[in-house]
Amino acid sequence: MSAVFNFTFVPWFRSVAPYIHLHRGKTFVVGIAGEAIAAGKLQHLAQDLALIQSMGVKIVLVHGFRPQVNEQLAAKGHEAKYSHGMRITDSVALDCAQEAAGQLRYEIEAAFSQGLPNTPMAGSTVRVISGNFITARPVGIVDGVDFKHSGLVRKVDTKGIMRTLEFGAMVLLSPFGFSPTGEAFNLTMEEVATSVAIELQADKLIFVTEIPGIRIHPGEPESEDNPIDTELPLATAEKLLAQLPNATQPTDTAFYLQHCAKACKAGVERSHILPFAVDGSLLLEIYVHDGIGTMVIDEKLESLREATADDVGGILQLIEPFEKDGTLVKRDRTEIERDADLYTVIEHDGVIFGCAALYPYPEAKTAEMAALTVSPQSQSQGDGERILKRIEQRAKLMGLDSIFVLTTRTMHWFIKRGFVQVDPEWLPEARKRKYNVNRKSQVLVKKLT
Repeated sequence: MSAVFNFTFVPWFRSVAPYIHLHRGKTFVVGIAGEAIAAGKLQHLAQDLALIQSMGVKIVLVHGFRPQVNEQLAAKGHEAKYSHGMRITDSVALDCAQEAAGQLRYEIEAAFSQGLPNTPMAGSTVRVISGNFITARPVGIVDGVDFKHSGLVRKVDTKGIMRTLEFGAMVLLSPFGFSPTGEAFNLTMEEVATSVAIELQADKLIFVTEIPGIRIHPGEPESEDNPIDTELPLATAEKLLAQLPNATQPTDTAFYLQHCAKACKAGVERSHILPFAVDGSLLLEIYVHDGIGTMVIDEKLESLREATADDVGGILQLIEPFEKDGTLVKRDRTEIERDADLYTVIEHDGVIFGCAALYPYPEAKTAEMAALTVSPQSQSQGDGERILKRIEQRAKLMGLDSIFVLTTRTMHWFIKRGFVQVDPEWLPEARKRKYNVNRKSQVLVKKLT
């Protein structure tokens, strides 16, 4: 084993360890689009899900089957019909959906049963249990369109699912439900996954989809200046949905986003949209700080927000102990009052528990994050990372390429979150003139694109 491997592996493993501890015992509902299975991604997805489960996560897996049903319909010379973004399920389509669901459940169970040596699933035992956990009702007639055997979730057997998860098994759900009279209804993967996540009050709802996520400027094409927005507050997601047209295709921006927002609004703290085209996207999203897709997060505006002049007293009270022990450079009240709008704060019950300022240097396409502080009472609860994420969002919206920090004591915290150390000569000219050589602060930079 090479020294280079050792040098890279050890820091990497240490960096993911906090996320392993954080997610142990949590419940994730994972919805996989049928297109992912049609594209041949099932094997790697099964391996990654098995790995995640082995680290103590309880998983409910919901599979889609849109392309598989369409393939069955085409083979029978029958046209696939949609309206309002849902399939119109006549008797032929219902038969095709049942055939597709049975075949996919067989393939998924087979994928989780493989344990060949020298593979990620070697020695693993993944029990996959499915059943009639979903009670459904008919969609009925909407705007004059009869959806026939298409249905909506009426009830989720949460006790049955939780018992199965506590048993150590993975729950597998097909997008099917049954009425109390035994009638079968074709559902959508997105609605089943969202309903189950809400009823279980899952810790995460994750969609593995055809799209890479939601871009910072959704109406504009992909570019270096328009990357994926890795964290979208619920309030922002709802505003965006109000501006977007109704989704009819899975590739429409609002298609998965509407379900993520619905879940977060109903108590699921985090919902994710990931691309199945990227190998290991589940692992990258769950165990890497920046993630790879879009995460919709239920953050109340009053808890994480931009500061106002009324917050100056709370900011001063928060940073004062850190100024006294030399962790932070001293700032007077006049300076903070002048720069109040540059600060982001976390507030709980009217008390400021965390803050950071963003000082832009637009001529250099960068900005300094200064005075990042979290109260000792709430440290190790992720508030520092939440502030960092919001600061990164603000910098991206300004069109900046990077952010930098100057620190004497917290260098490793920043390095674990994607910053790299540079020479002070890297600093923008205006900031270089204010650099205190005697303080010997380390300069760390994080690229945003």
